[in-house]
Amino acid sequence: MLRLVRWCMAHRRQVILGWLATAIAVTAIAGAVGRQYANNFSLPGTDSQRAVNLLQSRFPAQSGDLEQVVWHVSSGTVSDASTKAAIEPLLAKIATLPHVTYVVSPYGAKGSQQVSANRQTAFATVGYDKRANLLPDDTGNGILDAIKAVHAQGLSVAAGGQVIEDAESKGIGFATGVGVLAALVILFLTFGSLVAAGMPMMTAGFGLVTGIGLIGLMTHVVSTAQFAPELAVMIGLGVGIDYALFITTRFREAYGRTGDVDRAVLEAMDTSGRAVVLAGTTVIIALLGMLTLGVSFLNGVAVAAAFAVLLTLAASLTVLPAMLSRFGERVALGRRKGKPAATETPARDPLFRRWAGLIQRHPWISATSALAVLIVFIIPVTALRLDSSDASNDPSSYSSRHAYDMLAAGFGKGFNGPLSIVAELPAPGQTAGLAPLAAALKSTPDVSTVLAPRISPDREVALLRVYPTSAPEALATTNLVNNLRKDVIPPLERRTGEHVLVGGFTAGAIDFSRVLGHKLPLFIGVVVLLSALLLLVIFRSLVIPVQAAIMNLLSIGGALGVVTALFQWGWLGSLLGVRAGPIEGFVPVMMFAIVFGLSMDYEVFLISRVHEEWVRGRDASRAVLDGLAFTGRVITAAAAIMVCVFLSFLLGDERVIKEFGLGLGGAIFLDAVVVRCLLLPAVLEILGERTWWLPESLARRLPRVRIEGSLAGLPEDPELAVAPASDATVSA
Repeated sequence: MLRLVRWCMAHRRQVILGWLATAIAVTAIAGAVGRQYANNFSLPGTDSQRAVNLLQSRFPAQSGDLEQVVWHVSSGTVSDASTKAAIEPLLAKIATLPHVTYVVSPYGAKGSQQVSANRQTAFATVGYDKRANLLPDDTGNGILDAIKAVHAQGLSVAAGGQVIEDAESKGIGFATGVGVLAALVILFLTFGSLVAAGMPMMTAGFGLVTGIGLIGLMTHVVSTAQFAPELAVMIGLGVGIDYALFITTRFREAYGRTGDVDRAVLEAMDTSGRAVVLAGTTVIIALLGMLTLGVSFLNGVAVAAAFAVLLTLAASLTVLPAMLSRFGERVALGRRKGKPAATETPARDPLFRRWAGLIQRHPWISATSALAVLIVFIIPVTALRLDSSDASNDPSSYSSRHAYDMLAAGFGKGFNGPLSIVAELPAPGQTAGLAPLAAALKSTPDVSTVLAPRISPDREVALLRVYPTSAPEALATTNLVNNLRKDVIPPLERRTGEHVLVGGFTAGAIDFSRVLGHKLPLFIGVVVLLSALLLLVIFRSLVIPVQAAIMNLLSIGGALGVVTALFQWGWLGSLLGVRAGPIEGFVPVMMFAIVFGLSMDYEVFLISRVHEEWVRGRDASRAVLDGLAFTGRVITAAAAIMVCVFLSFLLGDERVIKEFGLGLGGAIFLDAVVVRCLLLPAVLEILGERTWWLPESLARRLPRVRIEGSLAGLPEDPELAVAPASDATVSA
């Protein structure tokens, strides 16, 4: 560590110019070769995936995505000559667009059921040659542009479907700007200097710009979801600023004692820098833990987020010491004038010192109160329902939302999410079993309409479209899919010899949520175990890894409870611009990975300082008191920055990004305020010296890793440092 820091300080110009050149080059290359984002929802072993595979191999014309062009007339009927004169040229133009394989018009025999009972609403089905996740993001723009060119009095036209939603997605540029501005204000209030406030921002910026460029290049190798860069920005910006803040704060403390910029930089990097490496490593472990789920959709997201964290971590370890060695005095002094005396005692924040003292006087009351608060937040999780939200949650300005509303009003909500019933015939052309299959489907509760079967060119596969009466995101639709698979279809298969699968986007979303729900315990176990082993080696304590795992799970559970209450139950929905609906299946998984990693930032920063004071003085209560007094302010500032960055994403239009923003912001708030500043110090006070207990047999087998470094002024062998230190020694 020190060798790298000294080199960066000696070659600071080359370091900064090197990062700048790398960021520009990577961004330019990524822009030149383009980015190929794809939402790969492949789920091997599920009914919906088998249906996709069967259609792709035997009935490719019907294997692509389905979109719907919907129109409504305020007077007359959709069959009026004026309406047909506007719609038929539109459908003809759509049929010529790239990737469109067919258009089923309600004005033809195949689309006769695509007109509402009052004949004021109709829709056309547009088939693509690929699934939506494999098409370019702008594929739907052709339909949207064609619709905008239609002008007829009393006629409303809109398009819906996954391709259209992808094309209308607007990203989070404005929200990112708000988060950055809020972070800059908090940094200025913390340091009292624009130079000091701007340094963490610059450090995070170098890593983040480079990371986003690499993510763009990565999309050519790894299937990466569209929102992966937005999530990477959210995480990278937060951790990058936090890491730089932790190091800069320790630098200011060291400079206050020594008055020597170079010495202060080395000490900060040898203490907080090492803690940052540990914290960043745990974040990356948690993110890459998503690879254990075996869900291709999350692989690219995990790697992209890990890239962002890795690059911002690298910038904190290289760019920051280079800049501190040049502007360190201005950063350390802030608004103060003159240099501090070399003997100045590093400031223990008096507010947090008094707060720590209050907790230590009433540890059981403090711990019980903190647990009660967390349990209240966790209670809604018991009602958590995982599924994909439908287009009714899209912004009111989106064409997909207009199409959803018109279909729901004219036909029923279920017409926004048809199911694909794929039947593999017992022999080519043997279609006798299709009639009883269609009849059984029509008589199933919650089924509105069943279209006539379509037969593949080789006459070995049949496809039936089934429209539920309930919305795609409704629990009734999930129950319908389960009923078809478990009760309705198996008897028919035995009687007819057909092999029948329930597929389509809606069924695929249900399968996706179920698979993630089943694999979540394994994922949590792997991440918790790896992180616990890392903490065990670093802090040489059995208590710290167990405490970290339990408390991090509590903060994550509380955050999921907030997300459930606001997004699933609809509390404060009008304020947030959302309506009640299920929680996307991948949100809890990714929230756990991200929050568990970020929570470790505060865990490591606080515990490393407590451990440092414990090694120095062997007074457990004093170590907790000083640890919180030294770090409480910076943890609060770091958490405030992270919360502002995450909550700013509530200003965007995308529901899933809002869920992430609220969930991550709420988790960081609970973790930094309730857990780190109340529950953790109370528990450590109750445990006392038992916090640092480790069986002697295990202690001999564990490698020794000193997170405090050689410049912290601590004994070489912590377990030999048994003499209590004086106040002056602790202050040093």
